[in-house]
Amino acid sequence: MALTNRAPHTEETGEPAAAAEAPRKASFGEHARAYVALSKPRVIELLLITTIPVMFVAAGGVPPLWTAVATLVFGTMSAASANAMNCYIDRDIDREMRRTRQRPGAMDLVTPRGALVYGLALAIGSTVGFLVFVNTLSAVLSVFAIAFYIFVYTMLLKRRTAQNVVWGGIAGCMPVLIGWAAVTNSLDWAPFVLFLVVFFWTPPHTWTLAMRYREDYAAAKVPMLPVVASDRRVLLESVLYSWATVIVSLIFWPVAGTSWFYGVVALVLGALLVIQAHRLLSRSLAGVTGAQLKTMNFFHLTNAYLALLFVAVTIDPLIARFLL
Repeated sequence: MALTNRAPHTEETGEPAAAAEAPRKASFGEHARAYVALSKPRVIELLLITTIPVMFVAAGGVPPLWTAVATLVFGTMSAASANAMNCYIDRDIDREMRRTRQRPGAMDLVTPRGALVYGLALAIGSTVGFLVFVNTLSAVLSVFAIAFYIFVYTMLLKRRTAQNVVWGGIAGCMPVLIGWAAVTNSLDWAPFVLFLVVFFWTPPHTWTLAMRYREDYAAAKVPMLPVVASDRRVLLESVLYSWATVIVSLIFWPVAGTSWFYGVVALVLGALLVIQAHRLLSRSLAGVTGAQLKTMNFFHLTNAYLALLFVAVTIDPLIARFLL
């Protein structure tokens, strides 16, 4: 693969300067950075936020170090594989959107074949890693997450329905189950409740970001809800999903047998989430539109909400063990 610099133009003729016509081969570092970007590391960070805490709950304290490290390494590979293949499939629409046109696939910094081979290699490596170093159940769940993200969300739902992120978000919920399965080699009600927390959290989180980039999605012909529906409908549904998120997060309290610490944190964070969701809807009902709605403030709040809630999930079993 070669990276090419655009040749500078002279002021008089507008022709490229002769000295800059030759393409420049990419350095190893540029190759590496392109492939790392193809993996969407910021998305992976969000997935790890939900994987690590559930392992603490499953273990009733600090999980076995080797199991935790192996799960994080192969879980990162699994998520990176899905993200890389998503970039391979969506490279055409990524070029149409301001938010995504800097991705390596959209800029041809990585060839389509290179992105596909990279994604498949990571998928195989992560699956073998889970099978050999963790357990079969976590490997099966990882494969399901990759396949669901690629075939159901990216290829089936994303370009066809406004419910794309609702059902497609199932893939993003899978790290909760994978983390639990890695420690216990089984599944239980507690991880499924946290699965639902992430499931209901995903639509308002994604839709408020999509409202900021509505024109991008429209240009790419991706029918995100903010593209095909009014602000009021989007924000009303965001309020409903926010309430569902908070209710399910409180159900985790008795189901997992957590202490008062988790309960208090979940209540406080939940109150902040639904209050801000209602305020956003109220501004829309009052006629506020566009950037004045400040939907990105709510988007950032949802990030903080999920991170802090799962921090509480991590700390709670440690507090419970200390008190006992």
